[in-house]
Amino acid sequence: MAVRKVYGSLNSPATLKVLACLFEHDLDFEFVPVNLDAGEQKKKAFLSMNPFGEVPVYEDSDLKQFESRAIIRCMAHENGKKGEELIYWNAREQAIVANWVDVEDHRFEPPAMKLIFELVIKPNSGLAPDQGEVAEAEAKLGNILDVYETQLAKFKYLASDKYTIVDVLHLPNLQSLMGTPAKKLIESRPRVRAWCAEILARPAWAKVLEMKHKAQA
Repeated sequence: MAVRKVYGSLNSPATLKVLACLFEHDLDFEFVPVNLDAGEQKKKAFLSMNPFGEVPVYEDSDLKQFESRAIIRCMAHENGKKGEELIYWNAREQAIVANWVDVEDHRFEPPAMKLIFELVIKPNSGLAPDQGEVAEAEAKLGNILDVYETQLAKFKYLASDKYTIVDVLHLPNLQSLMGTPAKKLIESRPRVRAWCAEILARPAWAKVLEMKHKAQA
C-alpha cells in the first residue's frame, strides 16, 4: 500500500496541481476522493487534517499537509532529482521561483478562476455568464499575460529555462481556459501560447487528465 495519500477532488484545481507534481516526480500514491458536494470536507475526520475544510490534504507517512503550494514546494525539495528538481537549492534561484509562485497565486489565479466560474461553472449549471464580470476578468488576466509574454522572452519557462513548480501550478486553470472563449488571451500572445502548449503536453499532466476521464466514465 502506498505510504503517500492525497485526499481531494478531481474537480478541484488545487488537487490537480498536487497530482501533477506527484506524477512529475514519479511517486507512488493513493488517491482518496473527497465528495465536496456532499460536504465531506467539512466533517470532523477531514477537519482533523485540515481545519479550514478545503482540499487537498497530502499525507506522507507521519506528515500531513494542506495548502497546495506548500505541498508542492515540500514535495519538490524532498524528491527532486538533479537536473529534474522542479525547484532550486541555490538560494537566489529559489527566490526567483518563490517570486513567480506568488505571481501565480495572487495575480494569475484570481482572474483566471473568475473567468472559469463565468464561462464554465455557470453554463454547466444552466446559468448565463455575467458579461461585465467576464470583461473585467479578461482585462485583468490580459495585463498579467502581457507580463508573462515579456518574461518568456527571457526564459523558456516562467521562472527559468527549466520546468519548475511555477509552471506546474498553472496547469489546471490553463487547461480550463483553453476550453473557453478566453483562450484568445493566450493564443494572441505567441510566447504565452507556445509555453501553454508545451506544459499542457507534459506526460505528467496527461496522467492527471486520464485520472479525471476514468473517474467521469
